[in-house]
Amino acid sequence: MQYRRFGRTNLKIPVLSLGGMRFQKSWDQLDFSEISNEEQNKVDNILHLANKYGLSHVETAKYYGTSEVQLGMGFEKIKKIPDIIQTKIPPNSDPEIFERDVMTSIEKLKVKRIDLLAIHGINTYEHLNQAVKDGGCIDILRNLQKENLIGSIGFSTHGKSSLIEKAISTNLFDYVNLHWYFINQENTKAIKLANKYDLGVFIISPTDKGGHLHSPSNKMLELCKPLHPIVFNDLFCLRNQNVHTLSVGIAKEADFDLHLEAVSLLSDSEKYVPKIINRLRQESINSLGLEWYQNWNRNLPSWEYTPGNINIPVLLWLSNLIDWFDMEGFARARYQLLGNGSHWFPGSNSNLLDTDVSEEQLLKVLESHINPKKVVNKLRTLKEKFGDKVSKRLSTK
Repeated sequence: MQYRRFGRTNLKIPVLSLGGMRFQKSWDQLDFSEISNEEQNKVDNILHLANKYGLSHVETAKYYGTSEVQLGMGFEKIKKIPDIIQTKIPPNSDPEIFERDVMTSIEKLKVKRIDLLAIHGINTYEHLNQAVKDGGCIDILRNLQKENLIGSIGFSTHGKSSLIEKAISTNLFDYVNLHWYFINQENTKAIKLANKYDLGVFIISPTDKGGHLHSPSNKMLELCKPLHPIVFNDLFCLRNQNVHTLSVGIAKEADFDLHLEAVSLLSDSEKYVPKIINRLRQESINSLGLEWYQNWNRNLPSWEYTPGNINIPVLLWLSNLIDWFDMEGFARARYQLLGNGSHWFPGSNSNLLDTDVSEEQLLKVLESHINPKKVVNKLRTLKEKFGDKVSKRLSTK
């Protein structure tokens, strides 16, 4: 394992972190008595392997169902508790509720101190205000720091880059959990800003949110040769020295293997990654056409100002990923979350097109785009492919 300084926390963090969202029994808040020995043994085995492989940082959250309580029981059984424990608590307009939630997590995890405490899901300006206002969430956490119950304070986010940059610029946080990987580099500027303020940078779910790389298309496998897409994406992220750790969501013991391969190749990343990037970009031009490749995301309306709140930028991105990488499974999952995932996935999919929202309405808000008609046709194709089902985020609170 390799380690990096996690910004001004000064913690020595492994470049792979054990994500606690995938291995729990249930997304419901169950009592430990409802968890079988077999289900708990899986968590214990994963913790043992994480320790063996040097993943000395584990992160979880209040919203991850039984994850906290199962980790707490696992910590009691293993010989070596991870050096760095992180959990995440949602912001709350009532600071007393927020503090109670923090204390409940400490109790479930059976530890004396949480090394990294993130405010979970600063996805809107209202969330940011709840965190930073006088007497708000951060003031609660500062008091808990004085009692040595928590260490460094951070935030996690699915929000817009402009919101993330504003949160970083408050200079009230020590680290940030955000999304950034090959297929979605919108937060590049935010990562640079985090470096300016010496914040630790944790990449959320690069395998799953980075394109369902655990089940890549044949095209993606071919384009990333000689690396597996997971290995390529890990190396892509870790080439950026302003990125300090990637979340590895483990559902079974074998899920470690490709990520560990990436770590073993990290010193040779320049031998592989630039060539694969060039190949992927050339395929994007070949698949999408040069004009669309260069201009598809220019002059698009924000979902707040689009009839039916249709999130056109995200939907076109998904359409491109299908044409480019055959990422149909990933696109389907994300499409069906739009409009059903609260502030985690804002805006709506294109199911309302041709029923509640007319083509003419969309053409009007797209009048500055290079090809408004093509946009509408792509939205219609997505509706035809994926519009028959609804998915919900595992936690939408």
